[in-house]
Amino acid sequence: MYIHFIAIGGSVMHQLAIALKLKGYDVAESDDEIFEPAKSNLKRYKLLPGEIGWYPEKINKDISAVILGMHAKNDNPELQKAKELGLKIYSFPEYIYEESKTKIRVAVGGSHGKTTTTAMVMHVLKNAGKEFDYLVGARLQGFEQSVNITNAPIIICEADEYPASVIEKRPKFHFLFPHIAVITGIAWDHINVFPTFEFYLEQFEIFINKIEVNGVLIYNASDKVLKKLVDENKRSDIRYEPYSLPTYFIENGHTEVIIDGVKSMPLKVFGNHNLLNIHAAYLVCRELGIEAHLFIKSITDFTGAAKRLELLLENKNFNIYRDFAHAPSKVTASINAVKQQFPERTLIAVLELHTFSSLNEDFMIEYKGAMENADKGVVFYSSHALELKRMPELSKDKVKQGFEKDNLLVINKKEELQQFLQTENFSNSNLLLMSSGDYEGLDILEIVNSQPTHNP
Repeated sequence: MYIHFIAIGGSVMHQLAIALKLKGYDVAESDDEIFEPAKSNLKRYKLLPGEIGWYPEKINKDISAVILGMHAKNDNPELQKAKELGLKIYSFPEYIYEESKTKIRVAVGGSHGKTTTTAMVMHVLKNAGKEFDYLVGARLQGFEQSVNITNAPIIICEADEYPASVIEKRPKFHFLFPHIAVITGIAWDHINVFPTFEFYLEQFEIFINKIEVNGVLIYNASDKVLKKLVDENKRSDIRYEPYSLPTYFIENGHTEVIIDGVKSMPLKVFGNHNLLNIHAAYLVCRELGIEAHLFIKSITDFTGAAKRLELLLENKNFNIYRDFAHAPSKVTASINAVKQQFPERTLIAVLELHTFSSLNEDFMIEYKGAMENADKGVVFYSSHALELKRMPELSKDKVKQGFEKDNLLVINKKEELQQFLQTENFSNSNLLLMSSGDYEGLDILEIVNSQPTHNP
């Protein structure tokens, strides 16, 4: 097989290229900009383009398939040449399906929790010695790559609802056709792509209808929106496995869970959202032949995916957690998880608004109550982020009105956020950092570490 990647430098796209080379395929590549860590990863596997830019002369009839990255535009000269030659052009998910037609396909979708649930399934299957392929949108302990394509009989996919490519605007999870599907919950997001909640909801209805005949849908029945969608769109040719919050106990800052009558040791993850993820992951693993006692034994040492309530610092009276949370439902879940786990500690929550949705004035009302359980809440955003996304100015008053939190501190200058962190007393507290960005380059861990008030 001879595969050509247009815009190989994407965070997941370059991982697919590496996986296909390791499988023995001939891989060619191009891009007009490649950043770290993709640059180093591609260089390691001798897949880094020799010259940056687009070279239509590279496109010829010997190419078996062209895989189009999200970064490429519709007028890309290599894409135009591929169309002229009548080559097979795939988006990332379309090609994943091509490689997995003979496999048992598992697709984990939902507005929140899909990365962690996918990671939990992968962790358990690996410990059980199962052979499987995978794609997941985060760095995971124990897995060198985030995409693996071999001749394994199973593939575990994080199923994203974002558009597949510049020429295929339908969501990625519409192309996976799973035998085992999961929906973890539904909360409106990506308003630049899905301008109304109804349109967003419709994508999940389509996803349900893409499940293979005699397949199974595992869904969070405690999510009222999702339960209503499922109830109104019942199929007679698939099974339904609802799940909800399992029985659990919290003692001395540690959580234990009971699944199918089997009790765990203290878990390394916590929060109701993670307990729901565990229940969903168990139901997937059960479908794949993993018994409850084996699942519980394995899930006990699961440490989580990168930037999902990731513990950055821990001592006797102060912890720092980093989380990818940015959508309202994710912010609420992360804040509630930390507060429930450490009710006696002051919770200081710092949220950076960085996505199109979170920086949109009209979307701000969706954050109502999201930071209610934080003892001290800080919302940070920068004019630079607004400029990059070509969005209008966002006033502090609009942010405060949206969140409806009396003591909310709204900061839109990096220097002010740095000053807040340098003067805050972190004794007997937890600091929760929530962002899909980088706080304008602030090294928050270093700033807090220099504070005498957080000493063990």
